[in-house]
This record gives sequence, structure tokens and C-alpha cells, in this order.
Amino acid sequence: MPIKNRFSELFPEITAWRHDLHENPEILFETHRTSAFVAEQLRAFGCDDVVTGLGRTGVVGVIKGRETTSGRVIGLRADMDALPIHEATGLPYASKTDGAMHACGHDGHTAMLLGAAKYLAETRNFNGTCVVIFQPAEEGGGGGREMCEDGMMDRFGIQEVYGMHNWPGVPTGTFAIRSGPFFAATDMFDVIVRGKGGHAAKPNEAIDPVVIGAQIITALQTIASRIVDPVHQVVVSLTSIESDSKAYNVIPEQVHIKGTVRTLDEGVRDQAQARLTEIANGIAAANGATAEVKYRRGYPVMSNHPDQTAFAADVAKSISGQCDEAPLIMGGEDFSYMLLERPGAYILVGNGDTADVHHPKYNFTDDAIPAGCSWWAGVIEQGMPL
Repeated sequence: MPIKNRFSELFPEITAWRHDLHENPEILFETHRTSAFVAEQLRAFGCDDVVTGLGRTGVVGVIKGRETTSGRVIGLRADMDALPIHEATGLPYASKTDGAMHACGHDGHTAMLLGAAKYLAETRNFNGTCVVIFQPAEEGGGGGREMCEDGMMDRFGIQEVYGMHNWPGVPTGTFAIRSGPFFAATDMFDVIVRGKGGHAAKPNEAIDPVVIGAQIITALQTIASRIVDPVHQVVVSLTSIESDSKAYNVIPEQVHIKGTVRTLDEGVRDQAQARLTEIANGIAAANGATAEVKYRRGYPVMSNHPDQTAFAADVAKSISGQCDEAPLIMGGEDFSYMLLERPGAYILVGNGDTADVHHPKYNFTDDAIPAGCSWWAGVIEQGMPL
């Protein structure tokens, strides 16, 4: 099944949808315009059912095949939300909303799944039911978790679920995937070090939280270099340190450190959290200060299921002739929540030589649309053949 001719015919229409979505980005759960647009299109395609309001602003469409005697139900998921970034692409269809842009290609994901839905609703060349899932708040809001908590999987009888993400630096329209842990768990932490403020000329009369904070920052790197088994992956990044003083000659009363921990194994995740807390408290106490650690667990590890990964790769090979093994990725992805509820797989489609995702000059590559649409359609037609 190479790229379907129908998607070449639909390419101008799908591209127009994508550009419209790009011009009108919406953040987290505030995807009201986007969700309404998606629901309107699904109804126009003749979907058998269109449900809104799942996971606050999520949209689900149901497309039944010519036959449903197989009893099979497969879900396809795309994310809809944008990022709080000021766009710097200079495109004629650049964001019209200051401080928001589709810097991760969710406009492309949504447009491609709409294209696949239109084709599947037209042809229905499968035996089973296709459920198309349009999710808000992937970028840190946990929209996937909220759609699952709203009972989506059981309500629509979804048995397997598949997702896709564009990937800069990979040739346009080619694919890559890996089985097992793929995207990292993403946790955040705050460390508030409280000492004793004073005059910068009399450090002996103070308990300097800046110096203590610097020791904590350095020591936290030993989680990766000396604590966790070196064959496992862990990234501890300290991303901010602020004090309650802006003066040159004042030792502040406290400093606030922020950071993130990324892991691909739940045991390592537990270990990193425990040792981070111990290190911060221990160093603070040794210097006569205190440390308050707030550790917040974010998205869990996204792990592809073996059988579904092999199937997803076979579909990709039928389109582009190959499907490479993807690298481990320390970024997070809340499709992980859906893969905790149902077997499935997540694949990367090449976005070509573009700026990286989450960059102000990033742009989804429209030429990836036919391959992406064909993969989603292939998952349904090959997964539930007539």
C-alpha cells in the first residue's frame, strides 16, 4: 500500500486546514475554535458519531467499516494544542495570536488525521470500527489522561490505539519507531533553600543560601554520574535559580531552584526522586540551612507494545519502503496514558530539514501529509481487513 492517490487529490484541502489551524493556535485545554472546527469537519465527512467535550475539549469521531463482524475497534489519536511561544517564521499563514504558535506540529497532526478520517468515511474498506481521537493539552496539560479518565476507551470499545508525531531531521515522509520504552517520564521539582540573610561584607554572620544552592546544583548531577546504574538513562537538568534579593551587596534569605528529571524506567524514577530529596536536605542541613523539596511527577514513560509496534512498522514499510529504529527520546509524551490503558504504538514521521520542535522558527512540513494520512489509513485497512 504506497501513498494513496486519494491523499494526493486531498492534499490542497488538507494543507488549507493545516494553515488555518496554524494561523489560529490555541493552548492547553483552550482549543475551543480548533475543537469546533474538527467536529464540524467530522460531521461533514459523515462520521457515524461525533462526540465533543471529552477531556474538557477533546473530540472523538466514530467511523464504521463496510462490515463490523470482526468486532475490532482501533483508535487513532492526534493532538491539537499549540505552545506559548512567539512565532518567528515570517510565514504568510503565521500565528495571528501573539505569544502562541504551533511550534510542535500539532496543526499537522490534526490535519493529517482529519484527512485520514475523510478518506475512511468515504471508502469504509475495512471490517470493524475506527475511532479518531483529537486531544487537547498534550503540551504539559495531560489531556490524554483526562480523556482516559472520562472513560473514552470503554465508552467507544477501543481495543488498540495508535499515535504519530512529526520529527525534524528525518527525511520527509519516512518513518521510525521503537518497541518498549520510547519517550521519557517527565518530572519537575522545586528546591527552596532557606538560610539567614545578611550583608555581603559579613558572610560569616549569614547562612548563605546562594552558596548552599550552588552546592546542591552541583551535587544533583551525581544522580546521573554516580548513583543510577550507568546502563540506565536519567537526565537531571537544573533550569532556574532565583533569590529574594536583586541587590549586589545583600545575601538573601532564600533561593528557589527549579528543574526537571527525565527517566525511562520506573525504578530509576523512584531512585532519582528519593536521592534528589536526600541530597538537597543533607547539603542544606550540613550548612545550617533548610531545604524544602517539592517533587511533581509528570507524564509517565511512553512505552510501545511489541506486537503493535511490529504492525505499525509494517504499515510504514508498505508506504515508504522502510521504517528505521527510532532513538530513545528524553522528551515527554502524554500518549503514554493511552498506552497504559490499551495496547498500541506511537510512530515518528519525518519532517525534513527544519528547525527543531518547540523552536520559534519551526514549521510542520506539508509534504509529509500524504505519507502521514496513508499510515493512519493503513493502520485501519490493514488492521481490520475486509
